[in-house]
Amino acid sequence: MDGACLELKQNAKAPIKDDLVLVGRAQAGDRVAFEALVRLYDRDVLRLTLRMVGSAEDVADLYQEVFLKVYRSLHRFRFQSSFSTWLYRVVVNVCLDHLRRQGRKMEVQGPGSEDDQPEFFQTVAEDRAALDPERQLQAKEIDGRLNEALKGLSPRERMVFELRHYEGLRLRTIGELVGASEDTVKNCLFRATHKLRAELVDLI
Repeated sequence: MDGACLELKQNAKAPIKDDLVLVGRAQAGDRVAFEALVRLYDRDVLRLTLRMVGSAEDVADLYQEVFLKVYRSLHRFRFQSSFSTWLYRVVVNVCLDHLRRQGRKMEVQGPGSEDDQPEFFQTVAEDRAALDPERQLQAKEIDGRLNEALKGLSPRERMVFELRHYEGLRLRTIGELVGASEDTVKNCLFRATHKLRAELVDLI
């Protein structure tokens, strides 16, 4: 297994031996095995979907759409990568389609790379809410401002930013999920971060 697949597997918290056995059984028509597979990954899919679209109202429908697509397409899984990589790709595609249907503006090409740039959240004010009530209010404001700023990104920019900073995935892994090269993902992340910093300049 390559590093990208291993990273996704660790994030999904599902033993590879168990889920691949379940996939094989589900492909053979075992509905109980498919339901067990859903239970292994349902929280990860819910969390990632909510993070991607930012709307609790849409999550239930998108969650069902993801697993419906998984059920219909499971026969195409060839065991050439981890199941979690394949599943994450389905989630990403479903969420991207949803964001595009909502009319998010399309991204434009921009130069640059984020090599040697600090992580985005290292440049945003600390939000250790447990310290005191004032920090709690500040943390809530920062979170609200960030969520609003994310809405101004294109679907792909938002997806890349979320996968990098909230899911902690490497650029190469994100490229596999969104069907782009690592350099393209790097440029996309650069543009997303630049836009967010411009919107949140008073917090940085």
